[in-house]
Amino acid sequence: MTPAGGAAPRVLVVWCPAWERGTEPDARAFEQVVTLVEEFCPRVEVLRPGVCAIGARGPARYFGGEKALAEKIIDAVACLGVACQVGVADGLFAAQLAARTPWPGRAVIVAPGATQEFLAPHPVGLLGQPELADLLPRLGLQTVGEFAALPAAEAVNRFGSAGALAHRLARGLDPRPLISRPSSVDLSASVVFDPPAEQAEPVVFAAKALAERMHADLAARGLACVRVQIQVICADGQEITRWWRHDGLLSSLAVAERVRWQLAGWRATEDEGGRSATAPYRLSGDEGIQDGGIALLRLIPDQLVRATGRQLALWGETAVDDRVARAALRVQAMLGHGSVTRPLLAGGRGPTGQVTLVPFGDAADPLFPAGRPWPGRLPAPAPATVYPVPRSARVTDESGASVTVTGRALISAPPAWLSARGEPWLAIISWAGPWPVTERWWRPASSNRQARFQLVAEDGSAWLAVVQDGQWLIEASYD
Repeated sequence: MTPAGGAAPRVLVVWCPAWERGTEPDARAFEQVVTLVEEFCPRVEVLRPGVCAIGARGPARYFGGEKALAEKIIDAVACLGVACQVGVADGLFAAQLAARTPWPGRAVIVAPGATQEFLAPHPVGLLGQPELADLLPRLGLQTVGEFAALPAAEAVNRFGSAGALAHRLARGLDPRPLISRPSSVDLSASVVFDPPAEQAEPVVFAAKALAERMHADLAARGLACVRVQIQVICADGQEITRWWRHDGLLSSLAVAERVRWQLAGWRATEDEGGRSATAPYRLSGDEGIQDGGIALLRLIPDQLVRATGRQLALWGETAVDDRVARAALRVQAMLGHGSVTRPLLAGGRGPTGQVTLVPFGDAADPLFPAGRPWPGRLPAPAPATVYPVPRSARVTDESGASVTVTGRALISAPPAWLSARGEPWLAIISWAGPWPVTERWWRPASSNRQARFQLVAEDGSAWLAVVQDGQWLIEASYD
């Protein structure tokens, strides 16, 4: 339970870096870790595949302190052949940052009451508000501590609800004050499958409509939830329950995503007896469910907060997004989860790595986070078209000799002529570069050394070219 006055409780977070992207295979593998953590605390909250949390106060008293509890969990998970890091702090947000903080002992324990001091040196981009991540540094607020020093009223007046939420996190408080007294009204929502669903996709599709109904009931009472309990009852009577938490409010699409993760989590490898070692039923093949399928799905909202409303788009874009989400889920139900993807902004130094395609509805983190400096990154403006496979090209000087680039990024002669994929030669009227990039030099198998150029041809076309291993390639074009 959250202490009075909004002070955050002690939370322990287990983070497994190997499952950072949050995909279905990650959910299946991470289920073993969740099952193991349940031996220390039966009420485990899964944030996403790779990250789970428990209340630290009770288990720490039983196992001899927070540090002893963290070390026991780390050692137990290591027996599975999985590396993990543990963070303990006041509140979920600080505990997640503590778990991701490199530390020789693999466990970072933030003393009670010291959370705000621990958060202070971190960049404001970690507060989870994209609209503030760029604005605050331009206003001179680079760190969480600098933002927390603002009066709370000023943060709300200047930055709205996003500023209020970020300011609470910066001060080490829970994102939103919880409703201290649970509602006496049954706010759960359930759907019965008759006949029982033998495929996971129809269950996920029904989960979104069920979540929308649950949110409508909550909104009618001026409430929202940050945690939901998902119950799955099989036709043979087996019941599977898991708690899921979200850093913000759980939308209907987020709930459907967690239903998918939960079902994927129990699609475990069979043991010698033909049964799953970690689940009362198993998913055979890609999506089929044994033991008669799923007969009932129930969503139970938990940790209610007061709904503060939301600002709808002026021209109805929110309604369009809802229709798109419903259509995407229908297609996924028919063709599979990976049939509909969306672009996700990522980091990296080249254009091909700055966009990652993930299945629609997944909250996967990119392999290369976008918010890092990335020295040597391609300067603005970004190209309009990025080719999945770079096109071969030839670039020569005025005499017709191929232009080369030395290891010190010196060109043999100014580029004068360009021919892409054997097309007619075009005169180069403007160019910029080279920009040398050396990546992963410490890993010979995946190391990469390139020099990039921006080329403008006589017909007005503009290209992003790269020299790699002595060969010219066209990576992208500008409009």
